[in-house]
Amino acid sequence: MKFIQTQKAPSAIGPYSQATVVNGMVYTSGQIALLPDGSDELLSQDVTTQTKQVLTNLREVLEAAGSSLNNVVKTTIFIADMDDFATINEIYESFFNTHKPARSTVAVKTLPKSALVEIDAIAII
Repeated sequence: MKFIQTQKAPSAIGPYSQATVVNGMVYTSGQIALLPDGSDELLSQDVTTQTKQVLTNLREVLEAAGSSLNNVVKTTIFIADMDDFATINEIYESFFNTHKPARSTVAVKTLPKSALVEIDAIAII
């Protein structure tokens, strides 16, 4: 087992790793719209901006683990408002292009730091 930590994505805000690699699989922690500069503040309160940053953070963690968005087999999206589903979906598609991993989308009451979206992933190396 290997724990992943990259400076190109925000540090974990709790007692966990950005990702764990086990038997050729990468399991990422959920990413929210924090910048990797350690500021600990959400990038914005705009779902479009947050979603782009979340997926950028996710891509950086996957790359640090030796994988990529093209190797993702499953994602889970947690959103604070289902009215944002279409916007999040459009941005998500722009990051994954024709690659279409399995996915779950869950509406939640609140997310860490009152984020609007959080995404985690499982990928192969």
